[in-house]
Order: sequence, then structure tokens, then C-alpha cells
Amino acid sequence: MIDLADLELRFHSLSWKLHPDNFVRASEDERQLSLDRSSQLNDAYRTLREPVARVEYLLGLAGMRKEGQKKQQAPPELLEEVFELNESLDELRDARESGGSAAAMAGLRTKLESAQHKFEFLLGEVDKELSCVSAEWERALDSGADDAAKKKIMERMNEILNRRSYIRNLVNGVSKEIAGA
Repeated sequence: MIDLADLELRFHSLSWKLHPDNFVRASEDERQLSLDRSSQLNDAYRTLREPVARVEYLLGLAGMRKEGQKKQQAPPELLEEVFELNESLDELRDARESGGSAAAMAGLRTKLESAQHKFEFLLGEVDKELSCVSAEWERALDSGADDAAKKKIMERMNEILNRRSYIRNLVNGVSKEIAGA
């Protein structure tokens, strides 16, 4: 398990050592190296600090998070809700294009805001699930679990990240449509 307080202390210590201000009188190559390493350190810190980014990075190292690998599909448990959401979004777009009444637009907006809150709640639940499986991953590493057990945990993390990504995209899409209404 990553100790976030220790991570922050180490980050600040290394950040000070690598900071470009410490290399003002150094050669151009050394100044550029300082900038590059400082940037890498900042990226690493952000990745390690954020649980989702940390899992994405881990799965990326294992070759399990390839962009464009396959089209996202609605998680089976959400199919009906996603179908209803898409219908409501279509109704909102149609009403907007045809100059629908203010009352109709307000009703659709309220319906979509309700759906948005539900999906935001689901996103929080998925984040909790990801946190639990991440902790399971840490325990597997600490206990020296075999490769098959670790691979199974990684597959579960990947599945959860896919579901999280899908739900996050729903929330973002609804937010965008509500803002445009």
C-alpha cells in the first residue's frame, strides 16, 4: 500500500534536488536534464497519488490498457438505464432543434439531472470497488501470490476501469447536454 504522506515527503525532497533553479549556472544540457527529470517526477507523483491513475499505469505496464483496443459497451447491469438515458438525450436534442416549449425542456432537463446524479453515485461505487481490488492487489504483492492470482486481480481491475470509463463518459455526456439545453 502506498503511504501517501511518505510519497509526498519523497516527492518534495526529490523535487527540490531536481528543481531547475538549482541548475541556473549549469550547462545547457544539465539545465535541460533538470527540466526533463523534474517533469517526469511531477508526472510520476500525480500518477502514484491518484488511485485510478495508479491502476491505469499498472495495467498499462502489463499491456492491458491499450487505447482503442475495443469499443466500450454498456455494462450489462446498466443496459436498461443507459437505454432510457439515451432516449431522454434524444428527446432533449429533438426539443432543442425544434424549439420545444420551456416546460418540456425543463422537464427533460430535470429528468437528465436525476440520471446524472444516479450515474455519479454509480461512479463513486465503482471507485470504491476499484479501491478494494487495488488493496487486494497490494496484499497479493506482499504475500508473494503466484502469477495466475495476480493476473486474475489485474483482469478484475481492468474490467472495473472499463466500467468506470463508460460511466464517466455517460456523466460527462449528460453534463454537456444539460449545459447546452
